Amino acid sequence: MHPEQIEDAFLNVNQIVFEVTDGCNLNCTYCGYSDLYGNYDKREGNFLKIEDITPLFSFLDKLQQKKNKSIDDTVYISFYGGEPLLNMPFIKDVISYIRSHRKDEHRYEFSMTTNAVLLHKYMDYLAANKVHLLISLDGNEKNNSYRVTKSGASSFNNIIKNIDLLQDKYPEYFKDFVNFNAVLHNRNSVEDIYKYIYTRYQKTPRIGELNNTGILPEKRDKFEKMYRNTSESLYSSENYSKLEHELFTLVPSYHNACNFLHTYNIGVIKTYNEFFVNHKKENFIPTGTCMPFSKKNFVTVNGKLLPCERIGHNYALGQLSKTGLNIDFEKIASKYNSYYDKLNKQCSRCHQLGACYQCIFNIDDMDNNPVCHGFMNGKNFVSFLATNMSFFESHPLDYYRMMEEVVLK
Repeated sequence: MHPEQIEDAFLNVNQIVFEVTDGCNLNCTYCGYSDLYGNYDKREGNFLKIEDITPLFSFLDKLQQKKNKSIDDTVYISFYGGEPLLNMPFIKDVISYIRSHRKDEHRYEFSMTTNAVLLHKYMDYLAANKVHLLISLDGNEKNNSYRVTKSGASSFNNIIKNIDLLQDKYPEYFKDFVNFNAVLHNRNSVEDIYKYIYTRYQKTPRIGELNNTGILPEKRDKFEKMYRNTSESLYSSENYSKLEHELFTLVPSYHNACNFLHTYNIGVIKTYNEFFVNHKKENFIPTGTCMPFSKKNFVTVNGKLLPCERIGHNYALGQLSKTGLNIDFEKIASKYNSYYDKLNKQCSRCHQLGACYQCIFNIDDMDNNPVCHGFMNGKNFVSFLATNMSFFESHPLDYYRMMEEVVLK
């Protein structure tokens, strides 16, 4: 990996995510910032201000005129927490700043992940500004019982009241700009989540598993009691076939099949054997780790820059302050290359080399003695190929649906 590649990705990133606060008005048991985990900065109730982030845009301005390739492309500005609605002044300031200072550079879209506790206070503004909302909801009241207030009380009725109010007051906005995110655990199931949210709101929710990286050793048992596997939950459903069709690429087997097509499909396939011909001659970076900033730039409330909100804060790649941005592309390239060197022996023996989806930041002990969870020997690779080919043999119509409807980025 070369520093020029990282700089180019940084300057042309199409999503900037701001952790607007590390404060929250809920105390969800499984939260990625709860006492289960130890790979994040201490939560101190900090709030971003507009002056904290303007140096980032100033830095980009100095270099973009020469190197920016994404003029006229859509740039997504996202608000993350904690609970973003606790820092509504910052959100309003950012949207105002973008529209007044940067409106001629790109088309901007705004989005937010929210627990909806304060939705009743700010829905007028959110609807007027067409902010995309991803509302966290784990299903019915029992399903949602890990999402409690600071006092330990249920948050469910208040949240549903606010969501219902939004749908009644702004039905078109709700239809076009609101979606749901759910966490799977031992108090719900894929079927529970889908049934409740789709029946009540006619929305297909995103469903994710508990974060399995950065878990404190002394909290492992607590984590294991709550954790549930998406595939196992789905396959145990009474209405598996219906869920499989409705959830489509949200189903792990379908998602894996899409990735399989993306990796091995060269465009026109005349026979199944053509899936396995490697027409790519160019060099590639080992593992499935994203090029830094190729997908997003995550700015924490403390000014740390990371390539994603899903990785530990200990892997920060830069530091933003009121006086400027400190980022060293040479140092970042060196850091990544050192990680790749540590995995080189494993990668060189892996039959999934060149089609890997393993992120290095989800590998335990990456700085010392990393062991790749995605390593695939010859026997396992044959099984992997057979599984995917069997999938398409048993789902012939879904192959065409994937080719027609799915866009992988």
